[in-house]
This record gives sequence, C-alpha cells and structure tokens, in this order.
Amino acid sequence: MTNDTRPPWWRGTHGEWYVAAQLALIGLVFLGPRTLSGLPLLPVSVGRISVFIGGALMLSGVCLLLAGLVRLGSNLTPLPFPKEDATLVQTGPYRLVRHPMYSGGIILAYGWALAAGGWLTLAYATVLLVFLDIKSAREEQWLAERFPDYSDYQRRVRKLIPFVY
Repeated sequence: MTNDTRPPWWRGTHGEWYVAAQLALIGLVFLGPRTLSGLPLLPVSVGRISVFIGGALMLSGVCLLLAGLVRLGSNLTPLPFPKEDATLVQTGPYRLVRHPMYSGGIILAYGWALAAGGWLTLAYATVLLVFLDIKSAREEQWLAERFPDYSDYQRRVRKLIPFVY
C-alpha cells in the first residue's frame, strides 16, 4: 500500500505519453532509415559542406541542451509537468529561449540530418520540431498555472528558436 495519490503513469496526467513519443521520435531521427529506395541521398558536393554544417549544429545543439540541463538543476524532471517545489528559471540559456533543452535537441537533430545526408532524416527532424512545439505548449500551460509571472516571461523570451520563435 502506498500513500501516493497520483494516478498511475500510464494515464499520462503529467505528460508521460509526451515523453514516450519524444523518445520514439529521437530514436527515429538517429536510427531510422535515411532515405527510401528511389530517393537520392544529398549530392556529394553538397554532402561535404552539409557534414561540416551538420557537425557544427550538433555541437551547438549539445551545448545548448547541456546548458539548459545544468541551469535547470533541481527543477529537472523527465516530465513536462513541473515539480511541486519547482522555481521558475529565467537565467543562463533560459534568457535566450524558454525551452533550451528542446531547442538543443532540435538543433542536434537537424545537424545529424545534415551530417547523415538523408532526406527522410530531415523530415524526422521536422516532425520532432513540430512535436516539441506541441509538447512545449502543453508544458507552458502547466507552467503558467504554477508561476504567476510566466506570462511576462513568455512575452520577453522566444519559445524554441532563439531570437526567432
């Protein structure tokens, strides 16, 4: 018997299914087929520069993701639902973008897609971007309920792409 009154994880009341879907999409980006028969890979001339740009994007994405992870500190949870004792972090990478770990993951995914040279991988990265936009919208509803000054933070700081969106 437990004193935990929280519903079972499989009901998804704290965003558990978002996490499961996100993990599946990440797996697809990095392990899924890069192309279909009949679809070409990127041309070799484009391939060389795309590997360089992809590597730079992957490094940037990892740095942003890790900076967000470190700055979040004890507020970190695998779920989009904020912890009971959470505080609103607005410093470090959270000054540039409200979801730096998602942003870093998106940049990393596009970097991998460019380095891998597959059209399908670029499509998977785009699906991940759309999914994380949807997931972050739900997360922001929970954050706005928890933190009265979250709407001001939303007005000041971009959501997923620094300085853009």
